[in-house]
This record gives sequence, structure tokens and C-alpha cells, in this order.
Amino acid sequence: MTQLVAPHNSEHVKPLLLPEAERSEAVKRAEELPRVPLDSRAVSDVLMFSMGAYTPLDGFMGHDSWKGACADMKMSDGGFWPIPITLPIDSDIADGINIGEDVALADSETGKVMAVMTVREKYSIDKTFEAKHVYRTAESAHPGVAKVLAQGDTNLAGPISVIDEGDLPARYSELYIRPAESRAMFRENGWSNVAAFQTRNPMHRSHEHLVKIAVEVMDGVFIHQVLGKLKPGDIPADIRTRAIQTMIDNYFRAGTIIQAGYPIEMRYAGPREALLHALIRQNFGCSHLIVGRDHAGVSDYYGPFDAHHIFDELWPGALLCKPLKIDITFYCRKCYGMATAKTCPHDPQHHISISGTEQREMLASDADIPPEFSRPEVVAILKEYYASLKSSAG
Repeated sequence: MTQLVAPHNSEHVKPLLLPEAERSEAVKRAEELPRVPLDSRAVSDVLMFSMGAYTPLDGFMGHDSWKGACADMKMSDGGFWPIPITLPIDSDIADGINIGEDVALADSETGKVMAVMTVREKYSIDKTFEAKHVYRTAESAHPGVAKVLAQGDTNLAGPISVIDEGDLPARYSELYIRPAESRAMFRENGWSNVAAFQTRNPMHRSHEHLVKIAVEVMDGVFIHQVLGKLKPGDIPADIRTRAIQTMIDNYFRAGTIIQAGYPIEMRYAGPREALLHALIRQNFGCSHLIVGRDHAGVSDYYGPFDAHHIFDELWPGALLCKPLKIDITFYCRKCYGMATAKTCPHDPQHHISISGTEQREMLASDADIPPEFSRPEVVAILKEYYASLKSSAG
């Protein structure tokens, strides 16, 4: 019998989306409540709550859980959590909200009310404290730190009930797989040991090699891509999805891969975010997370293997999803194939290093991309996309 890893600190996944029969009445009631605007990160977090990806949380964190998550990755109840999930708002809005009051959480871009929240706490935070602990820097050049420093001065905390998920589930209907659904799919496939592969980029040969290593030792791999807001210049999710599916169809054995997406917004917190990604994938039913070079990093804020080492700092039982740590990957001309620093004995002069950033630069300049770097079927899709950008700009 298939035995999947349990959800994080819970017997069951806890989606916070109201049952369909209760939503219309909740929507009517929400129209009468004070409104709290949500930025893109908060919208993403509401969607993560909705599907149960943030199990066992029942809403945005209070002060003690915020401080504990920052300082030592423990919430107020002692449960492991590596990055605080909070709802910051401007003080002038917070001043008009009372403890115990229900408020409507509305997407600031669309105006649509997404959830109702019972306010249990209002509190201010030390933003530099959060930045230094979570991101290991307080420099505003770091995109995650910049977001923290720019946010409102007051956090609201309390349980939420989601009443509207916006258009993301419909836009990515085949990819938008919820934790309960992924668990059912793994059981149907007879998978117990499942590795998740996190990506916000189309997959090049290094990504492919990482996943194939996992396929060799796991029952299956869950290629799980970001559907939330990305950095400027990143390739849109619909193009990325086509490119990844083309790679799966042409270069992976059928029945070993499931491609899906989820609505998180990247924080670029490096090691801490690697832990959050593992926690989330545990809720989706994954026993392992593939952790390669500089996982969820940005610029040179983190060492290439900091995300490997942080898993070794956890206390027993903190997290059930384990890291599948894989060394730097590259194409070796001497090996005539993909290799890692752990398997290839040859001098680096024979290596073709591959990165998503470099691939985007090559595509933007219409440079030839060699097959050692990326599969030709994938390159064709990406070149078509970049050509469309040029034609629309011209």
C-alpha cells in the first residue's frame, strides 16, 4: 500500500477555502466589512492558505510566531516554520480596525474580496530584525529585503476563510493541482517516495539532469513550478509550461513525472526559502525536495551550498520532507554528457556551465544555444516567445 509522508504537523491537509455552498453568503457579508488591501505577496499567501499548502496554519501569524519564525524557525507553539507568513498594512488602515473584528481581504489590483479574516492581533515589527534573520542581509538591493522594508508598519493576525481564489486556478486549470489532489495522484501511481523539483524557469540540461538523478532513486518526480509573481525578465508561466512539457514528452520515460504549478510568490530567501519549499512540498505529499546549487538565491547573497547545509541545522522531527542534495551540474566535453562535480574527474576547462540567467541573455540576443546547453525542442519554443517580444516592441 502506498504510504505518503504526513502533512506538516497535521494529520490532514487543511485547506482554508470555504465549501462552495457557503461562499455566496460569505461574499455578501464580506461586502459590508472593512476592507484591507492585499499586495501581490499577500494575494499569493491567501491562495496558498486556500489550497492547504500552508498546513497547519489557519491564517496570518501573530507577533510571537512572527518573532519565533524569524529568530529560530519556531512558531509560538514550538512548531517548525522557517519564514514568517504575515499580513502587513499601513498604520492609517490598521488604526480603524479593532481586535475581534472581521475584515474583508481584497486584492489591491482587482478590488476583488478574496477572504474574510477575524483580527486577533495588531502589532508592529522590527523590519531589520526580520531581514537579517530570514534573508541574512538588510541590504535593500536584495528583492526580498526590499519588500519587507517597503511594507506597511502594522501586521494584522488571525484566522482566515477564503471565499474567492481569483482567476489563477482557471488560467492554469491543468497545472493548478492542490495538495489533496497531488496526494491522490501519487497514490494512484503507487508512489511513496516522491521528489519535488522547484522551478521558476524553463528547464535546461542542468535541470533535466537533476530531475533524472531523482527519477533513478525515487518512485516519481513532481516538477512544481512557480505561478506567482516573478522578477522582471523572467519567462511567463504559460511559455515555461509548454517548454517543460516538451522536455518531459521527449526526454523522460512516461509515468515518472507529474508537472504542476502553485501560486507562491518567490521571496528569494535562499536557505530559509529552501526549507519553506520543503515544508510546502511535504504538504503536497513529497518525501524529498531536490536542492541544487544556490536554491532560491539571488545575486551573490548566499553560498552555492548554503541551502544544503541549513537542513543539517534542524532539530529531529522539525521537517519530514528531506533534501535530495545534488552538486553543481554541467555538460562535460570529456565525459560527452551531463555530470556533477561529484562524478566528473575532468578539468573545469572541459565543462559547459549552464544557468537560467545565461540562457535568458542568449535568447534575448538571439544567440545560438548549443544542444549541450538546452534541448532543441525547448529552444524552439523559447525563441518563438522572444521573437514575439521583439515584433511587439517594433
